[in-house]
Amino acid sequence: MPHVYAIGDLHLSLSVPNKAMDVFGARWQNHADRLKEAWQDVVSPEDLVLVPGDISWAMYLKDALADLAFIGGLNGTKLLLRGNHDYWWQSVTKVRAALQNGMFALQNDVFRFGELYIAGTRGWTIPESAHFKESTDRKLYERELIRLDLSLSRVPQGAPLIGMLHYPPFSETGTASAFAKRFCEHGASDVVYGHLHGASHRFGFSGESDGVRYHLVSADYLDFVPKRIL
Repeated sequence: MPHVYAIGDLHLSLSVPNKAMDVFGARWQNHADRLKEAWQDVVSPEDLVLVPGDISWAMYLKDALADLAFIGGLNGTKLLLRGNHDYWWQSVTKVRAALQNGMFALQNDVFRFGELYIAGTRGWTIPESAHFKESTDRKLYERELIRLDLSLSRVPQGAPLIGMLHYPPFSETGTASAFAKRFCEHGASDVVYGHLHGASHRFGFSGESDGVRYHLVSADYLDFVPKRIL
C-alpha cells in the first residue's frame, strides 16, 4: 500500500553554487547528498512525497531545472508547492511544463492520489503573528486565503484530505489562523508546512489541534529524512 511522506525547504542550489546552505552551519553540510540518500532509503516508487515550498534558490525557471531534475530522479510521485523563496516559480503553466514525469505542482487546485486529495497554498504571515505588518502583509495574506478556498472547493465533500502550506498555520504562541480553521472545517486529517529553520523550529507546532494533525517538515528539522504522514 502506498504511503505519503513530506519534506520541505530543500533549498537546492545545483545551478547557483553561491547559495550553498552550509553557510548556515554544519547541519546543512552536503545536505543534498544526505537528502538523496535518506529519501531513497525510506520512499518507495509507489509512494507520494509532499514538498511544501522553498525548493530551489534559483531566480529563474531555467536555473531551477537542475534542482527539479534532482528531485525528479528520486523515488515516488512528487507534489510541489511554492514557497516564499521560490522566485523561479512565476507561471505555474511553465513550471508544470518543465516538470518530469511523476512530478506535479499544486496551485489553486487539488491533487488526487488514489482516494486521497491534497489541497493547499503557500500561505503568508498571519495576523496572529508578532511579525505581521498590516501595511505590507494584509493583502498577501488575504490573497492566499482566496487561493486556499479555491483549492479546497475542488475537494469532494467527505473525501480524505491532506493540507499543504509553506508558512506556519499557527502563531508563535500557538494561536490558530484562518488557514488552520479552513482545513479543520473541510475535514483534513493532516496538514504539512515548513518555512521555519534553526532556532525558529521552537515556534513550530507539531501535534493535533481540533482533530487535525499538523507536521512541521522543514528539511533541517527532519534531519533531511522525509517524514511519513500516512
